[in-house]
Amino acid sequence: MNQKDLDKTADTIRQHFESVNNARNLAYNRSRSLISLCARAIRAVHRDEWETAETLIAEAREATQSLIVDIRDYPALYYAGYTQDAIKEFVEANLTYALVRHRPLPGPEELGAEYNTWLNGLAEAATELRRRILDIIRHGHSDEAEYLLGAMDQIYSVLVTFDFNDSITGGLRRRTDTVRAVLERTRGDVTTSIRQAELESALQTLETRLGSVTN
Repeated sequence: MNQKDLDKTADTIRQHFESVNNARNLAYNRSRSLISLCARAIRAVHRDEWETAETLIAEAREATQSLIVDIRDYPALYYAGYTQDAIKEFVEANLTYALVRHRPLPGPEELGAEYNTWLNGLAEAATELRRRILDIIRHGHSDEAEYLLGAMDQIYSVLVTFDFNDSITGGLRRRTDTVRAVLERTRGDVTTSIRQAELESALQTLETRLGSVTN
C-alpha cells in the first residue's frame, strides 16, 4: 500500500466532506429563515394585511431561490427533509394567498418546487382555509365562507386521486387524510352557520309581522 496515495485520496474525500458540511449548515439555517418568512406571510393573509403578505412572499421567493442555488450541486441536501419542508412552506404561503384572494394558483414550475412538494403545500394551504372560514363565520355567515369551503372540497377531490406510495408523494396520503378531517369539520361549522343565519332571518321576519299586527 502506498501511504502517499492513501493520504492524497483521504485529503480529497475530507475536502469534499467539508464542502458538503458547509453547504448543509448554510442550507439548514436558510431553511429555518424561509419557514419563518412563510409563517409570517400566512399570518398577514389571515389579518388581511395584503401589502405585508405580498412583501413577505416576495422575500420568501428570493430566499427559496438562494437556498436552491446554494445546494444545486448537492442532491442529497436538496432532497433532504428540512430543505423540502421549507420549500413546501413557501408553496403553502403562495397558495394560501392565491386562494384567499381568488387568484390563479401558481404551479410547481412557477414556484420552483418538486411535484410532490407542491402537492403537500397545496394540502396544507387547504387546511389554512379552515381558519379563514371560521374567522368569517364568527362575524356572521357570508358567501365567502361557502366559496372557500368549495375550494377546500375541490382540493381534497384532487389530492385523493394521487394513490401512490409515500416514497413518491412525500407523505401526501397523511396530509390528504388531514384535509378530509378538516373539511368535514369545517363543512359542519358552515352548515351550522347557515342554519343560524336562516333562523335569525326567520325570527326577524316574524317580529316584523307581529309588529305590524300589533300596530
